[in-house]
Amino acid sequence: MDFEELESNLALFEDWADRYQYIISLGAKLPPLDERYKDEAHRVEGCMSQVWLHADVVEDEDGTRRIVLDADSDSAIVKGLFAILRVLFSGKTPEEILAVDLEQAFESIGLDQHLSPNRRNGFYAMIEEIRRTAAVVQQMG
Repeated sequence: MDFEELESNLALFEDWADRYQYIISLGAKLPPLDERYKDEAHRVEGCMSQVWLHADVVEDEDGTRRIVLDADSDSAIVKGLFAILRVLFSGKTPEEILAVDLEQAFESIGLDQHLSPNRRNGFYAMIEEIRRTAAVVQQMG
């Protein structure tokens, strides 16, 4: 699924309770995070829930580096929010990740208005961790 498809799917639901259920269902479909990454080194600070984020750097045949993301949380909605981030960022180059216009993306699907302040803080903590990883990979050349 790409972001446009996600945006279209969310637009099918007029009620935000239904959209939340859809987001939760996206999280439920995520592949499980390997237990070895559920440690303090992979825990995202700033989230109310427990969130573990793992980034793998893979290289294409032409040498292009891409970042593949996996995560898990003890919260169903947080897993769903990560599923959205995975659509936005996973499999992209560091440059592509750093170039994403987050405000526009979240406004287009309504997340800017429908996340509680605590959820927003945790959501942006995940984003900052992803962007930090992209910046490090980018600096590695």
